[in-house]
Amino acid sequence: MKTIKDINLAGQRVFIRVDFNVPLDDHQNITDDTRIRSVLPTIQYALDHRAKVIIASHLGRPKGQVVPEMSLAPVAKRLGRLIEKDISMAPDSIGPDVRALADSLGEGDVLLLENLRFHSEEQANDDGFAQNLAELCDVYINDAFAVSHRANASVHAVTRFAPVCGAGFLLQTELDYFRKAMADPQRPLVAIVGGAKVSSKLGALENMLKNVDKIIVGGAMANTFLKSRGLAMGASRVENELMGNAADIMQAAADRGIHFYLPVDFVVASKLDERAETKIVPAAEIPEGWMALDIGPATSLLYSEVLYDAKTVVWNGPMGVFEMDAFSRGTMSMVHSVANSYAMTIVGGGDTDVAIHKSGESDRITYISTGGGAFLRLMEGKPLPAVAALEEAQRRTE
Repeated sequence: MKTIKDINLAGQRVFIRVDFNVPLDDHQNITDDTRIRSVLPTIQYALDHRAKVIIASHLGRPKGQVVPEMSLAPVAKRLGRLIEKDISMAPDSIGPDVRALADSLGEGDVLLLENLRFHSEEQANDDGFAQNLAELCDVYINDAFAVSHRANASVHAVTRFAPVCGAGFLLQTELDYFRKAMADPQRPLVAIVGGAKVSSKLGALENMLKNVDKIIVGGAMANTFLKSRGLAMGASRVENELMGNAADIMQAAADRGIHFYLPVDFVVASKLDERAETKIVPAAEIPEGWMALDIGPATSLLYSEVLYDAKTVVWNGPMGVFEMDAFSRGTMSMVHSVANSYAMTIVGGGDTDVAIHKSGESDRITYISTGGGAFLRLMEGKPLPAVAALEEAQRRTE
């Protein structure tokens, strides 16, 4: 796939689609600028090669309405400080005023468009909206991996109208790491899958059976697997309609010689409350009316031993309700085990990312993906619509 390095940028209006969907506090202050920092190499490369840079992103879910609290103005300020340049803030993402600003850019100038999702046409993948965006530029660069599982106008339809299309460094890095992990991994390859619902990870689990050597399951989704084995799960969250699927996955793993690990003990409580009474019980002894909210210490030890000889680890989803301290130890223990492994470690998913940064061990993980849904779609073995559109656009212009 052609990247920004393969394109002559000098004097060109370069439209870079990024993901600046950053968290803001009540005073419109950015509380975590990781997503801004992750695309700085692409932006800086364009500036170093004398491009006229136009940056576009969404923020939040304004549902096609102008919501002042979801303006990208705070991002313009932070980005300006990070790259030590003045950033021009457009009043909109399309329209004659925006076009005039784009046309007036000089080499090395940066224009940030206003929130793309202030227009409902963005998420509708509208051709007219995409064409208006494409008319702002000479070169289109997709560096928004976290949005590339969606067919939105600024990552999908726009590729049909932009004169030249390429991938940014972040998008390329995300794809390269995932392919390295799943297509040609150093073995043993261990997949860690957590989170609340089997339904959201079913496709990923089924697809990974083709590649992995071991699977570790945690989070509430483990309850469905355990109940399918005949364990009483008390008041724990269970997807009863998927118990058959869970049993099929475990049987398929056994047929392929894949080791499949489930929790052997839990931290349980009578209600989902930080102040609720908790107990540590074996998986087979959850009291009636109580719910499993975190993996227990024996499970943490077991999972650490499973990872001992791993050479590649792919992780998506926490081990429990880690947002509450009482139920966070299992996820934090998993972070520590993954960080301490000698494997190449790749982590994806918003909750998992938050847990790792909360632990303070993010610098000991090989790669932390910026995308949750996009990462999960790759785990399912499915193409990313925006990447497929980018590749198709490049084939048309070859």
